[in-house]
Amino acid sequence: MTFTHRHVVRYLEVDAQGVVFNAWYLGWFDDAMTAFLAHRGLPYQAMLDTGHDVQLVRSEIDWTSGGRFQDELDIDVATARIGRTSFALDFAVRRGEEPICTGRTVYVVVATDGSGKREIPPLIADALGEPAPLRA
Repeated sequence: MTFTHRHVVRYLEVDAQGVVFNAWYLGWFDDAMTAFLAHRGLPYQAMLDTGHDVQLVRSEIDWTSGGRFQDELDIDVATARIGRTSFALDFAVRRGEEPICTGRTVYVVVATDGSGKREIPPLIADALGEPAPLRA
């Protein structure tokens, strides 16, 4: 299942070249991940309340264009992979039908008490759903 999160580009996100500075995309991916989990029935605080959190361990982005000030961008999110202690989400940022970039981020489930990684509990696995490709 693909989920779409809307973001309007703010003035502070645009660099001297007139396009969104690359680092903002990772922040948007995190916002979209949080909204995706909440949409699937797992608000972030509810996950934390169970003693689980997630940490980003890998992210890759491929750009085809750049967002600009006040663009309304849609960030599509889908579960790409679920492992024993980690999962991957795919992201696609687009302006209308125009692709801006695609990305994949891998997260590891960790204990909130700092004791390290944990197996993915059912509440997170259920929220992630089955891996599926992003809609075209």
